[in-house]
Amino acid sequence: MISFKQLPLEVKAAVAAGVVFFSMMLSRSYLAEQLELRTRRWLLRLQMALFANALMLIGSLHVWRSTVTAFSRSPAASSLCFMPWKIAVFMFLALAHSSFFTLLFLVAEEPYFFSLAAYTCLGAYIILIFFLFTLGSVEQAYKFLAGRGAKAGTGNKNSRTAMKPVLAVMLTVVLTVVGLLNASQPPTVNSVEVPVHKLPSTMNNLKVVLLSDIHLGPTVGKTKLAMIVRMVKALKPDITVIVGDLTDSEAEIIRPAVEPLGELNSPLGTYFVTGNHEYYTSDVSNWFELLKSFNIQPLHNENVKIVSPESTDDWFCLAGVDDIEADVLRYSGHGMDLKKALRDCSSEHAIVLLAHQPIAAKWALQERPDINLILSGHTHGGQMFPLNAGAYFLNPFFVGLYKVGQNTFVYVSPGTMYFGIPMRLGSRAEITEIILRSP
Repeated sequence: MISFKQLPLEVKAAVAAGVVFFSMMLSRSYLAEQLELRTRRWLLRLQMALFANALMLIGSLHVWRSTVTAFSRSPAASSLCFMPWKIAVFMFLALAHSSFFTLLFLVAEEPYFFSLAAYTCLGAYIILIFFLFTLGSVEQAYKFLAGRGAKAGTGNKNSRTAMKPVLAVMLTVVLTVVGLLNASQPPTVNSVEVPVHKLPSTMNNLKVVLLSDIHLGPTVGKTKLAMIVRMVKALKPDITVIVGDLTDSEAEIIRPAVEPLGELNSPLGTYFVTGNHEYYTSDVSNWFELLKSFNIQPLHNENVKIVSPESTDDWFCLAGVDDIEADVLRYSGHGMDLKKALRDCSSEHAIVLLAHQPIAAKWALQERPDINLILSGHTHGGQMFPLNAGAYFLNPFFVGLYKVGQNTFVYVSPGTMYFGIPMRLGSRAEITEIILRSP
């Protein structure tokens, strides 16, 4: 029988990831009510960081073998550049692995350089893993098609072995630079007109500005939030809505970075619903209080009447639901409750729902098909290659405007900033200006 010590390193890493994942499920199920909030918060985030690192270790072993070990027996190993290259690869992997721990130790009003560097390496790590896997698969397919009987010289074999990691690294460097430059640009302003069934004529052309997935934390701070607020104010919206994932950190730690939100002054109000990352902070109650101090109203499975400035008889129902992740995390007093959120919202008036995840939008329409417009986020438009494909297939609505049925629309924001990795490839950060049209 094979002992644990004899198992390959990749298998050991997979076992470690399984153990951490099991401990996460155990703590959520049996320890959630026994631990104080602050302890539970730290335990959850530590477990998530350890789980991610255990999974990454499998990929890191592959990166090391492809970019270092593969050259150890070649003439390149005796060159003066090989040792600095080994050090560079090791530092690159170390920074990528450390990125998840910055959420625990390096969050402030403005991002630390170390956090930016670590998350940049994480983004490059994801791209590099993809290209190493893809090029490796192409190589194996070529060998299969060429036939095992084909013979090749040792020199050609060595050159092909070297070509794969070199090409993968070059592509990674290029795409990393492009992604960083794209994410460093201000969000684009996208104006979308949406016909809303039963919207009063006095509210025609009402302007709603949609923000989502700002992710204040290790790599997004006060400067970027202040820029977003300036752009929103320039649009002069009637209503501003923030549909979740405003933050990745606790309210007390990052409070100075949130202050620009106090400058939002939409005449018909500014509203907020939770995303999954608010629940990862385990600090939702304090965030609600902080946002209220800035005149931002959380919609905690509740609704408000948005009354026309021209006639008090004309109004529509603006509702918001908690993120569905609250149920998974067993977050006390929270969880998507559509019936409660739409209480007193009848089909006689237009209904607009704020729900962070597109899957929640799908569930809401299955239960209440009379909802006229749902505003969501969460997907980031995939944020960066090659994650775009996964986000596309895992969500019923990916990005942009969707018509569902006769009188219902769903709009999914690609996000106003980014989560952690300061890169965007195949997507663009956005502030959405939604113009409501009455029939």
